[in-house]
Amino acid sequence: MSQYDYDLFVIGGGSGGVRAARVAASLGKKVAIAEEYRFGGTCVIRGCVPKKLFVYASQFHEHFEDAAGYGWTVGKSSFDWPSLIAAKDKEIDRLEGLYRKGLDGAGVEILETRAELTGPHGIRLVKSGRQVTAERIIVAVGGAPNPHAALPGYEHCISSNEAFHLETLPRSILIAGGGYIAVEFANIFHGLGVETTLIYRGAEILSRFDQDMRRGLHEAMVAKGIRILCHDHVQKVSKSAAGNLDVETINNGRLVVEQVMLALGRDPNTTGLGLEAAGVETNERGAIVVDQYSRTNVPSIFALGDVTDRVQLTPVAIHEAMCFIETEFKNNPTSPDHELIATAVFSQPEIGTVGLSEEAAAKKFEEIEVYRAQFRPMKATLSGRAEKMIMKLIVNAADRKVVGAHILGHDAGEMAQLLGITLKAGCTKDDFDRTMAVHPTAAEELVTMYNPSYRVRNGERV
Repeated sequence: MSQYDYDLFVIGGGSGGVRAARVAASLGKKVAIAEEYRFGGTCVIRGCVPKKLFVYASQFHEHFEDAAGYGWTVGKSSFDWPSLIAAKDKEIDRLEGLYRKGLDGAGVEILETRAELTGPHGIRLVKSGRQVTAERIIVAVGGAPNPHAALPGYEHCISSNEAFHLETLPRSILIAGGGYIAVEFANIFHGLGVETTLIYRGAEILSRFDQDMRRGLHEAMVAKGIRILCHDHVQKVSKSAAGNLDVETINNGRLVVEQVMLALGRDPNTTGLGLEAAGVETNERGAIVVDQYSRTNVPSIFALGDVTDRVQLTPVAIHEAMCFIETEFKNNPTSPDHELIATAVFSQPEIGTVGLSEEAAAKKFEEIEVYRAQFRPMKATLSGRAEKMIMKLIVNAADRKVVGAHILGHDAGEMAQLLGITLKAGCTKDDFDRTMAVHPTAAEELVTMYNPSYRVRNGERV
């Protein structure tokens, strides 16, 4: 009989923690999972899933406009924010129910409480004060928006968490940040009729993406009517007598808006978790330090997902969970593969990307070939919309391997998923060239760009 209450105890009911708990239980292990808020984690409850629903909602006004070019007469339309919130909440409830059902069906003990570490094998259930033990413990508590508490007036601002639950849609909003969360919400609010301003201290939005994608999206957003203020940041936020927010900026003076959203990064959610008591090492950002098998410096404690600050993506957390199962319960040591992860920004237009940007590839390889196409998508020809698509392949000239693929335009995320398989398989540009095109599609450009647009040799364009 085991000396512990559980074979595995999981702290955190997000995608990674739930997957690890469910699969471990299906293997006959005695498993418990503790979650203090809702099961599903950031992604399902207040992240990528509700955000994507908001993206869809925000696109309809353009769909109505585009319909006229195709012979449709669309009557007067209006948007009701409370109806969207209610529909979104109903779907999130359904998804959370599926998470709970999966755990229950596998035999996992579900504990609706905050859980904190008391030692290498000890956990305290905060709601009841009960102490339990486990042979192995997984910490999968994710991350939380950085409140930017050093900003005077930060308490008047919202984060992405609150954006999903606003009682009323603001007439105007200032979004601080230049990452994917800030960019996506700027497009969402604008699409729903909100006067939207994005402010970012950097030279260009989406700092880690390919420069063509960044510039192309910036231009498209400005053309839609979104105001973007780069090389600037918020200095102070205060509430006016009229109930609006007065925002002092470094370079653009005073701005008056109804709502301010801070999208200035996310922090590992480790405060007060008892990591010190258990002897678990963290880095300067509070992230849990792990080895290649997601094990902390304490052999019995593991960490998955955003709390480790490796790659903050839901599928990555799930992948790390499956590697944990293989390593710990199937005697098959497996480390997560964090290379060539396809990703998408659900901006409008979308960005889909996998592999190296042109800038990163130029630093890594002696010579690269860049294949680039910019064109008006077929759908826009009758609608009259001026939006352009950009497709770009980065090729290492030495072995012709495609090391980066980047798309700006409709369904870019869908295409990036398939390109992720292609690049993961190590396909060369010759493989692309001998692949027959599907016509008429936007994606056919990926296999019909036969000649490089230009080369970059030793960092210099030639």
